Amino acid sequence: ALVDSDEQVDEDDGWEYVPLSDQQKFGVKTAGLEDKNTACQMLVCYARELKEGFSEYTEQVVKIMVPLLKFYFHDLIRSAAAESLPFLLESVKHKGDDYVREMWNYICPELFKSLQTEMEPDILAVIMESVATCVEVLGVGFIDGLQMDELVEAMKNHLKKNYDKEEERKQARKDEDYDEEVEEGIEEELDQDDYLLGKIADIIHNLFGVYGEDFVQVFDKLTEYFVAMLAPERPSLEHQWAICVFDDLIDYAPNSAPKYQQHFLEPMMVYLSDANPGVRQASAYGVGAIAIKFPGPNSPYGDFCTSCIPSLVNVINDVNSREVENLSATENCISAITKIFKHVIGIDKLDEATIMTWLSWLPIQEDEEEGPNVYGFLMDLIEANNQFAMGKNNINLPDIIKVIAEAILNKTIKSDEEPELMARIQAFLGPIQANKALWSAILLQLPETHMVLLSGQS
Repeated sequence: ALVDSDEQVDEDDGWEYVPLSDQQKFGVKTAGLEDKNTACQMLVCYARELKEGFSEYTEQVVKIMVPLLKFYFHDLIRSAAAESLPFLLESVKHKGDDYVREMWNYICPELFKSLQTEMEPDILAVIMESVATCVEVLGVGFIDGLQMDELVEAMKNHLKKNYDKEEERKQARKDEDYDEEVEEGIEEELDQDDYLLGKIADIIHNLFGVYGEDFVQVFDKLTEYFVAMLAPERPSLEHQWAICVFDDLIDYAPNSAPKYQQHFLEPMMVYLSDANPGVRQASAYGVGAIAIKFPGPNSPYGDFCTSCIPSLVNVINDVNSREVENLSATENCISAITKIFKHVIGIDKLDEATIMTWLSWLPIQEDEEEGPNVYGFLMDLIEANNQFAMGKNNINLPDIIKVIAEAILNKTIKSDEEPELMARIQAFLGPIQANKALWSAILLQLPETHMVLLSGQS
């Protein structure tokens, strides 16, 4: 409602007023909006939880939600609208590709338009997350060439804005009015940009995950922005997300990765020593991915991988490496070295000092993704009867069993998700448990929590 500025209004009656000019105010009945928001949030919940059971309502709901992407009277309503869309697509997948494609073609124009036009960073992040999840839910064959071009254009625009904003921040820090208050504003803006860049990286991650090598031609249109983000003078948040994007290139399109190596190899090695743990983590993951995708003693990246080991070791051995904020980066470094040992160097080339040092870095405490890689290599050593791993007269046996128990306790090995690895562990433990005297002696050397767990495994 429009009212004159001098008109007396009561904002406690469910209305809020925003001044439009000296003469008029714009009034919004917020009580009704809250009811609308609650309804939208409930629909998101139903679609997420009921999945196929919600499919008979999706046609009606999608026609409610898509127009709400531009409902600028209430941020959370736009957020709910965006959040609902991948769940609605997921709920109708059983109806066949044609039905899904029809729904997607209804969703896509407004979703991609909102990706371009949304001004609120928090809501824009939800929209980006929705796009990333839609890509994953849809899979191959639903996003056509024109839609992909529109998506790429939207991401390019956001990357350009990010670049320009960083230039503005640099200038602001040189301005004569620069002070602590200005810096606080800059830091707040950096946090927002970090979050949004992470969401763009999620979209690209899912595009690579779905399309693999076929996405490379599209990725070419974005490459220059991520290369620019790797420059030393750019902020560390840009380094992190640019490296993550190249990590996905290596993971999902390894045949095309050499084409870009001049852009990512040197930064990846340099940023292993970065002060930002997120940058170290992304770099370490990339080194490990290269070791896996380009294995063998004649790997074209063998020298690169082995040259990274000293920097990886420095991260692991740092006095603060096991602090909470550094742990994920540290464990990615352990995993990266493990992958180099397994896929590039080979077990038979590792000497006693190297293996003992590697064992001293265990257990992996937090990283559930890298845990199976590390403990899989531990089982490789055991199954190969590696004399250095087991030690003279099997002296290392209690420590190895303790590490395995800790991995199961902290869920860096999940028995339901890693059945093959768990079968290997059981095959290793079985003969030891059969020797009652030996098993009892080992259990007595372990903490009570480990004893209880392993007693249940026997």
